[in-house]
Amino acid sequence: MSHVHIIGGGLAGLSAALALTSAGRAVTLYESSPFCGGRCRSYFDQALGCRIDNGNHLLLSGNHVTMAYLDKLGTRDTLGGPATPVFPFMDLANGARWALRPSRGRIPFWLLRKSRRVPGTKPWDYLPLQKLGQARPNDTVANCLPDTALFRRFVAPLSIAALNTHPLKGSARLLGAVIDETLARGGSACIPLFPRQGLSESFVEPAVARLQAGGATVRTSTPITALPRDAGRLTALVGPDGTIPLGPADRVVVAVPPWIAAGLLPELTVPDEFQAILNLHFRIDADPGEAGFWGLVNATAEWVFVKPGVVSVTISAANRLVDRSAEDLANTVWPEVRRLLDLPAPLPTYRVVKEKRATFAATPAQNVRRPAAATQWRNCALAGDWTATGLPATIEGAIRSGLTAAHVAGVAA
Repeated sequence: MSHVHIIGGGLAGLSAALALTSAGRAVTLYESSPFCGGRCRSYFDQALGCRIDNGNHLLLSGNHVTMAYLDKLGTRDTLGGPATPVFPFMDLANGARWALRPSRGRIPFWLLRKSRRVPGTKPWDYLPLQKLGQARPNDTVANCLPDTALFRRFVAPLSIAALNTHPLKGSARLLGAVIDETLARGGSACIPLFPRQGLSESFVEPAVARLQAGGATVRTSTPITALPRDAGRLTALVGPDGTIPLGPADRVVVAVPPWIAAGLLPELTVPDEFQAILNLHFRIDADPGEAGFWGLVNATAEWVFVKPGVVSVTISAANRLVDRSAEDLANTVWPEVRRLLDLPAPLPTYRVVKEKRATFAATPAQNVRRPAAATQWRNCALAGDWTATGLPATIEGAIRSGLTAAHVAGVAA
């Protein structure tokens, strides 16, 4: 029987491993760190005295591959969020608050009601969003859309969150793909979801348990440092315990970040520009409001999530901020959070988490550097949110890439 070796225990690697194990294949997964999950994980923070996610991830009900992944694990009910499609915002420049409330069906009747639109917009202001789906490969978001209240108060925050790239540089096609699968399908595909307890509890720990129950081997703290190649195929894996030869029917799925993949396989063309994400966690109780999160406009903070005992802030496309000290960042963001949530003045205990290479920069130039799952080596496939999924670097893209890699390997059901 062929053996499939999966290098990388993030969501892409876990997705591939689950598909292959379900198909009855022998699987070994190698993760270089002591834990699986990659950027999608939870941990106990000693300073805060509680468990936190390393980053905030807002899912949408239209992320159908992600929902299927959670259904397979039996963990969809671990996600919380509002029962209806609602996206609350506050503009710190003038204190205005509003909520975007799409109607559930595909026909956007909600645009006819001023109270459900972005303030200062008319129904026809939303029509140019259709241009994103027909964008040329080199088009940016800002090239395709006019600078209107809709752009400043909704499209720009959405673009930065979805692409982790400013709309002046972000790929219109990639944002169009996100809108096509969510907002364009109506509010039923736009219900916000996020883990009630933690990312690891929803996405990672149940996946590892299912893999092990299905006979897969999961080896953490086991970096693969080289992939010898000959005659159009990988011949071995080199790890801390020596060389693991590959049999004629064995397969390899490389599901590591792009810079690591390029180190293992220098012949690959991969994205080589990246954007940071900052997450700030404040140890304080707050009212979660209707949705449990808010978007901020004209602020350093961008998305604020209220969880039991913790208020978490996400700042995307954060290369401009990533070298600032944790103290400076906390003192900058905390007054914005206080104003949004009407909290007392003293700065609470906090943790700043910096992901300096959180995702590839989702520009048109970087998008064309994303490789397909199939490679020039007949026994090797690629997985990762940085591969050519048609989506930006999201949880949905990562899980899709794992499924694609499993099928390219030719052994998934």
